[in-house]
Formats: sequence, C-alpha cells, structure tokens
Amino acid sequence: MEYVTHLWLPVLITAVAVFIASSLIHMVFKWHNSDYKKLSNEDAVRDAIRAGSPSPGQYVVPYCADMKDMQNEAMQQKYIAGPIGMLTLRKNGPPSIGGSLIQWFVYVLVVAAIAGAMAMRVFGVGGNAHGAGHLVGLVSFLTFTGGSVQMGIWMGKPWGSVIKDVLDGLIYATIGCLVFTWLWPLA
Repeated sequence: MEYVTHLWLPVLITAVAVFIASSLIHMVFKWHNSDYKKLSNEDAVRDAIRAGSPSPGQYVVPYCADMKDMQNEAMQQKYIAGPIGMLTLRKNGPPSIGGSLIQWFVYVLVVAAIAGAMAMRVFGVGGNAHGAGHLVGLVSFLTFTGGSVQMGIWMGKPWGSVIKDVLDGLIYATIGCLVFTWLWPLA
C-alpha cells in the first residue's frame, strides 16, 4: 500500500507526459509514417485475402507447421519463390482509435507503476531520488523497446523502424526518469 500512497502522483504524471509525447511523435511529427508501405496491387491482395475468409489473427506466408517440414522440397521452393512475410489481420470495420488510445494509456500507467514500485523497493521513501529515477528510466526503456527489437529479430520488422521505436522508448524512459527524480517521495 505504501507504493500507492507515495507513488500515485509520479506514476500519473509520467503516464500523462508519455501519452502526450507519443501523441506528438505519431500525430504531429509523424516520423513513423515512412515505416509503412503500400502494395502496388493492394486491391488484388485484399481480394485474395478476403476470398480465404480468414479470421482476425497472425498469419505467416509461406506457412510451415513444423521445422522438419522446412526440409521438404516444395516448402523450400516456396521460400525461394517468395514472398515471405508475417500478416496480422484485425476484425473488419473502421479502426477504433479511441479504444487503442485507452489501452496505450493504461499500458503506460502500468509500466510507470511497476517501474516505480521496483524503485520504491530498492530505494524506499526518502531514498536516492536520482537513483530511483534512473531505475525507473532503465525499466521503462527495456519495456518500451524490447518488443520492437524482438520483432526485428524474429518477424523481419525493418531495422530502420526498430531504431525509431527505440528512440521513442528512450524519450518515454527519459520522461519517466525525470518525473520520478523530481517527485520521488521524501522521508
């Protein structure tokens, strides 16, 4: 309970500040817009996908059920011929940006709360505010960037896009570090 009473303000301010920073990154500066490309035959691809009636989920092309199947000559030819890709399909209908923004804010709030709880456990009330802020920043950085790096390694996400995500994570982590250093509870 000590965590909640002492850390609610830095957690909330961090979440709001990170939310604002991410909104600026994505809606004002738009530095991620170049990460997404349009297929030259988008309508034909959409028609082909729709013809299979896939449900929302993650798909891989070509699909290989087991590693030993990769040795199959037909599967090897599919890999050689290409394309090779990962596809995420969402439910049909207009995107719900409001729902995604709420989920993002809750996620940022949880990251700040967990990082703050870890710092409280290590430094305690009245402890080294500078050290606590750095711990919050490090935990936040790993949380905000780790998924994108994994996507680069395993899913083929372009490294230029991963680097931008890491820069985003560095900005978010720096915000958390500064807020927690500023508002670390005194004894």
